[in-house]
Formats: sequence, structure tokens, C-alpha cells
Amino acid sequence: MATLTKRRVKGHSYDYLVESQRINGQPRLVMQKYLGRAEDVVAQLEGKPPEPQRVRVAEYGGSQALFRIAERLGLVDLIDAVATQRDQGLSVGTYILLAVLNRVLAPCSKVKLVQWFRGTALYHQFAAVRDADLTSQRVWDHMGYLTVERIREIETRLTQHMVQEFGLDLSTVVYDATNFYTWMNTNTASELAQRGHQKQHRNDLRAIGLGIMVTTDFNIPLFHTVYPGNRNDAQEFHSITEDLVERYHTLREGCGEVTLIYDKGNNSKTNQTAVDASPFSFVGSLKTNQAPELLEVPRDQYPVVPEFPGLNAYRTTRSVFGAERTVVVTYNEALYLGQGQGEWVRLRKLQERLHTLQKQVVRSTRRPTVAQLEQRVAKIVTQAAPPIRSWVKTTIVDTSEGAMFTYAIDHQAFHVWGDTHWGKTLLFTDHDDWSTADIVTAYRDAWHVEHVFRDMKCTPWLHWQPQFHWTDDKIRVHGFICVLAVTLAHLLQREYARQDLKFSGDVLLRELTTIEEVLWVYPDKNSGTHLTLTERSPRQQQSSMF
Repeated sequence: MATLTKRRVKGHSYDYLVESQRINGQPRLVMQKYLGRAEDVVAQLEGKPPEPQRVRVAEYGGSQALFRIAERLGLVDLIDAVATQRDQGLSVGTYILLAVLNRVLAPCSKVKLVQWFRGTALYHQFAAVRDADLTSQRVWDHMGYLTVERIREIETRLTQHMVQEFGLDLSTVVYDATNFYTWMNTNTASELAQRGHQKQHRNDLRAIGLGIMVTTDFNIPLFHTVYPGNRNDAQEFHSITEDLVERYHTLREGCGEVTLIYDKGNNSKTNQTAVDASPFSFVGSLKTNQAPELLEVPRDQYPVVPEFPGLNAYRTTRSVFGAERTVVVTYNEALYLGQGQGEWVRLRKLQERLHTLQKQVVRSTRRPTVAQLEQRVAKIVTQAAPPIRSWVKTTIVDTSEGAMFTYAIDHQAFHVWGDTHWGKTLLFTDHDDWSTADIVTAYRDAWHVEHVFRDMKCTPWLHWQPQFHWTDDKIRVHGFICVLAVTLAHLLQREYARQDLKFSGDVLLRELTTIEEVLWVYPDKNSGTHLTLTERSPRQQQSSMF
């Protein structure tokens, strides 16, 4: 029969359930079960849960969902197969995956990587990772294994596997480029970080360029390149056409025809010749000065496009970049009003600057000379965009009191320009067999790559910044990590959409990261630890990820 007994250990009383039996005529203890302190036994009998010694709360939903996508891609093994190292410590693929997951969920410097890691539930998959493994120096050392050639090889293999594993639609892909500012010191040597046209309007800082090709099927990156920030889009497009063709041959098997979409910033005769010689079909746009005669076509010759309410389109063929192309000129009333409003604002700013100068000259006790005033007026006018500066006529005269000038707006030129240019977009393609609506639809898909750039610049997730790397090799690896982060996040969004859970990327990551893991640690050995998740909303419970 079992009995209850009490024992004292280091001045504390503990209850045990014990049972004795006679074995070979001698009493022997055959069972002993620790029950805890007397108050613990009473709490158990009354149905009260034991008090935990400590509780650990960690981010769970986002990191676990993204890790499963990375597993399906075989990302770690793929990187390790290309970037080999000695069989000791964490592998290159492990370091890159952790950096990618961090870039998706909470972009931070490599110095803070271990702090972020310890706040997630990734220890389930990376139990052997120590704090010493995630120092910034260790991460940077392993980034050094990824040369330009290895990054290209990894991306090629990854793209092949990704297309097969997830069944991506590659009928249309979009290419475009942007740049990101960097805080790199002016005196630091770098071929990539250069001053040039800054799309983030930080012309005081050096910039790094990123070109990327994505699917129109959830904006999945298929190719990227990191290039000097002072190189314009057309130059970069020319330099990577062979790479795009190589990637095409990687992707085309089993996918049929692939149409490449790009905007007018990539245009040049040389570039178009390269596209014509490639296996890609294409849909692009033209600058207004590349087909000016089409702008003169009266609007009453623009038929309605039924598939797009409010859109009219004029379709014809023209010789563009040395070959006969199908050209579609679209007109959108909303775009007309928006462009007109923007031009009025810029014209008003020019008028205000001229008016301010005019008052300064009149009030000056020492009038400038004609040559001085011409220089000052020209400086103001040339700061305006080319069409706007042509709408303002200035006259400088020399009076007995000194030089003076007047200005007037050429309203006729303003309205003629608006009638011929505003609201219009010029598209061209080699798809002679496509309908006008198909051509417009394809070009409008260019928003997919702009969406990627927006994510990398404007959202708290997937952000290019912070970027604390001062060598070109590390900057290229940083760019690769950022592109991989976009890949995982958008594949995850695509998988949720396939479950009929259609979230924007921003909303999805916010929903997932609010799912946290709670680890309860109890002082007694019987209770041990208990793992649970925080309460989930009905929308979060719909996911099959958990």
C-alpha cells in the first residue's frame, strides 16, 4: 500500500508518495514519487496550476512560416553546395538564411542580429547556435564566401528549383532598376557607391543601383544585379541583356513563351537591338520625343477600350528603333488631369521665383547690369523642366535707372502642349497578334517591380536599410540578401493566396509576427516546461501553416 511521507531537504519539507514491499523477507522500497511541497500538493488537489518560475515570450508566426518556405526552396543546402567551407561551425547557408529572415521581419545591423535571433522561436531549428556564432565579424566572414560568380550560380539554381517547386507563371516578367542611398564616406573607395541621379532625392549621398526582374505572379524575383549608382537605367539594361537571355533559357523549359516588360527609361536603339535578338517577346513604352508625330493624332481617332473604363487607345504600326512595331497610344482622362495639375504647380513655382527676382531688382539701390540680370534670370528658368521653361517669355531692357525685366506666360503654348502630351502613354511591342487590351494589360503589370522597390524603401519589412557595408563585395552580398528576403516574403504571400487568404504583404507579415510563442518554465521537475501560442484572431486561425 502506498503511503505519504515527508522529508526535509536543506531546511524545506517535501512530500513523497512511497510504497514498500517485502522481498525475500526484507522490506524494500519499490515506488517513490515526488509530490513537492505541502502547499503545492494542496494547490494540485484544489485544481490550482503551479506558479511558473519564469516565462519566455518570442516571435513565432513570421519566422516559422518563412522558415518553411526556405525549407521548400532548400535554400541552406543550395547555398552550401556552391559556397563550400570547412566542416566546422555554422555553414554559409545558415548564416545567409538567418540574415534573410532578419531582413524580412526586423531589418537591423549585423551587430544586433543575435539580439533579434534570441527574440524569435528560431531556436527550434537552430538549437546549436550560440551568441558567439552571431557576432557581426562571424557574419561578415561568411558573407565573404559569396563571390559574384557564386551569387550568380546560387540564384540560377534557386530560380530553377523555385519555378518547379511552386509552379510559377512566367508568361510575363518585368525588369526595372532603382537606386538606394548609402551613408558611405566620400573618401571610401568604391566602384558601386557613386553620386548620380538619386531616386530617393538624396543627391548629397552616394547611391547604389539595383536592377531586378520579377514575375507578374506575386512579384517573385528571378534575376538581380547590383551596379554603380551613377549609371543610368539604359546603360545598365544594355550591360545585362546577355544575363537576361541566359536566365530566360534557364526558365523557359516547360513554360512556353516569356514576354519581357520594361519602361522607357531602358530605351535605346542598342538595347532594343539586343532585345530583338533575344528569345524574349517584349512590351515597352516610348518617350514622347521618340514618336512625336503620334501625339498629333486627334483624340476622336482614339477608340474606347471596353476592358478599361475611361481609357481610349489609338493603334498603328510605326518604325521604331529600326524595325516595324505595333504601337498603341493610350489616353486617360484622369491621367490628363493629374499631369495638368502637376504642370500648373511647377509653372506656378517658376512664376513665383521670377516675381521674387523682379521685386528684388526694383527695390535694389544698385541695379544689376543687363548681362548680370540675364544670368540671374537664366539660372531660374533653366531649373524648370524643358516644357515649362518654354511657356515663360522673359524680356530684359536697359533703362536710365538700370536693367529691368518682365515676363509673361505663353498660354497658347501651354494649352497646345497639354492637348498633345497630357494623359497619353506610348506603348510598343512585337506582339502583333495581341489585342490592344492585352498590350495595355501587360504594360500595366510593370507595377509589380515598382511594388518590390516600394517594399524595399517604404515599409518596415524587407528594407534595404540599414546597410553598413563599405566594400563592394559585401554590398553585393547585402543586395543578394535583400532580394532573397523579397523572394521568401512574396512566396509566402502567394501560398496564403492559394489558401484563399489574400493579404497584402504588409498585412500578412503584421498578422504573422503578432503570433508569439510562450514558454512556461516551472521550478519542479514534474511540471518542467510548457509551450503554447498566444491567442490568435479568427483570420490567423485560418492558416494551415500552424
